[in-house]
Amino acid sequence: MKKLLVCANETVGGRALIEAVKRRAEQGPVSVLVVCPQNQPRHGYVIYDESVRHAAENRLRATLAHLEREGIQARGEVMDPDPFNAITDAAAEFQPDEIVISTHPATRSGWLRRDLIQRVELETGLPVEHVVVDLDADRREATRTLVVANRTVGGETLFDLLRRKAEEHPRHFIVICPQGGSGDGDPHARLAALLERLRDEGWEAIGQVMDPDPFTAIQNALQFYAVDEIVISTFPETRSGWLRGDLVERVRASTALPVEHVVSDAQAPAEAEPSEVTA
Repeated sequence: MKKLLVCANETVGGRALIEAVKRRAEQGPVSVLVVCPQNQPRHGYVIYDESVRHAAENRLRATLAHLEREGIQARGEVMDPDPFNAITDAAAEFQPDEIVISTHPATRSGWLRRDLIQRVELETGLPVEHVVVDLDADRREATRTLVVANRTVGGETLFDLLRRKAEEHPRHFIVICPQGGSGDGDPHARLAALLERLRDEGWEAIGQVMDPDPFTAIQNALQFYAVDEIVISTFPETRSGWLRGDLVERVRASTALPVEHVVSDAQAPAEAEPSEVTA
């Protein structure tokens, strides 16, 4: 059985990469290891190491799911932020026959500016295929929607909006829940419930709990994930600290992406009244 080592970060779920692995699987049995270096985020906002790793795990999980739908069993690991170290460490352990490295186009790829492909070829002596993933072109297959909500994440108003979007055009949903206060219940449980509903509908969905400040959480998410549009869900203005903090307009001013605001009255009946700083 041929052993294939795949390395990608932000492009890890790209169609060109999936097709490259699929071509090899069609030639005969193949054992696939996908390694995803953690992001090295840009400065400007507080980013916790745990959030960086969780985002890499989410991107990796989505890719393994893509491959499984193509009938390809693969395993994956989140590794060193430096792609050269990640690949050489994985190659020493996995002993692959071939390496596939996926990057953005040259104009956007820091990996290519550091001559990553040539360095890996020289270090490992293995055949290396470079796959260019153009995420802008991938948008034709599915729109990547960043969903931002805390207490309203389980609301029917939000879910109905996401349903309409998925019916208009295939969607990949990335759901982030900023961590609320101690009286706001368990955001992990709320997030898991929405992800399960989305996946039950057959839609691709990943998510994570992030920084308590929703603006910082959104800016971090835009570094971790390739996003085409943003949906922000809040309580009505009389109950929403996010709206009193002008969150929606601040996000619109900080990005060229479309930003949609949905108002929900959702509240989990078994939980306490929401605090004034959550939505």
